[in-house]
Amino acid sequence: MRRQLFNTTHLLKSRIKGLPTDMSMAVGQGQDFIKQARGSRILVYHGVCLHHHLRFNTLFIKLKTFEKQLRLYKKYFNIVSLNDYYEQRFSNDKFNICLSFDDGFANNHKYVLPLLEQYQVPAAFFVTGIRETGYDILWNDMLAIAYKYGASKFIFRNDEFIRGRDSRYVSSSSGLLLADILRHGDFNDKAEMIGQLSRYKKKAPEDYWLQMTKDQIREMSNSKWVTIGSHSHYHNDLAKLPAAAVKEDITKSKQFLENITGKKITSLAFPYGSYTPEVIDTAKQAGFIQLLATEFIFPGDVKEATLRERLTINPFISANNQLYAHIRGDYK
Repeated sequence: MRRQLFNTTHLLKSRIKGLPTDMSMAVGQGQDFIKQARGSRILVYHGVCLHHHLRFNTLFIKLKTFEKQLRLYKKYFNIVSLNDYYEQRFSNDKFNICLSFDDGFANNHKYVLPLLEQYQVPAAFFVTGIRETGYDILWNDMLAIAYKYGASKFIFRNDEFIRGRDSRYVSSSSGLLLADILRHGDFNDKAEMIGQLSRYKKKAPEDYWLQMTKDQIREMSNSKWVTIGSHSHYHNDLAKLPAAAVKEDITKSKQFLENITGKKITSLAFPYGSYTPEVIDTAKQAGFIQLLATEFIFPGDVKEATLRERLTINPFISANNQLYAHIRGDYK
């Protein structure tokens, strides 16, 4: 409840703060700024839902918001595929953007694919191999559902976890967040947590957590507007894993997706935007030539030919303000 109240308040404040931009666009003044903008940006979305996009996290947007953004993108920007972005096949007359989606939600197939085909817009989708492991939900989403519907405390691996003031589970022995403990661990830990808390999935609509099936991934790949890439196999934090585990993870993911799509998978979006120079080297050795982060972390990353930054969509601001943020590259 406390987190939901914060999100609602933050949404209202963001909309009020963005009113001058919305008004400027309404009278035509702001359009000049957008039309004169030049440059490029890769954008990253996650989930799309019909209602209550802040229900479990701050990574979802409403379907009507996404469609409004698409219409604005078509009007003001040049939208390119991931390959065209890397090859810098850009317009000199418009600001260039590339759309990407992380996590492989089934709602991407349900809601996003039809709009891409309707508006004839390319996008890249970075999918995990979680379906190959026998699961239909990522560990992060299982935990987010438990925050809302789970018990106030429970025992996991002989440790008691209590829901704190921000609704997240905290270890009573170490004071560490369960999310941080799991993020630093391997998939066995995450799988055990999913199994222990899976009964709460029934309380959350599938649009908020269900992963794409193999058939849906294949159908996405068959669209001329879609590029499929890897988001690792288990949605682990690759920067926290030994080199051998990183190689095993991304190689499994690559093989999983290539077997489904019948196409070479050469792009990898790092879960959580987390990587190290060693992860980059391992990914290149595994055959990935397009590596996507959210920001450059290490000195010299800007010179790494395979690496690109992305700007995450902000669910609190209007579509007009989102356009301005794309051009500026931040949400200040």
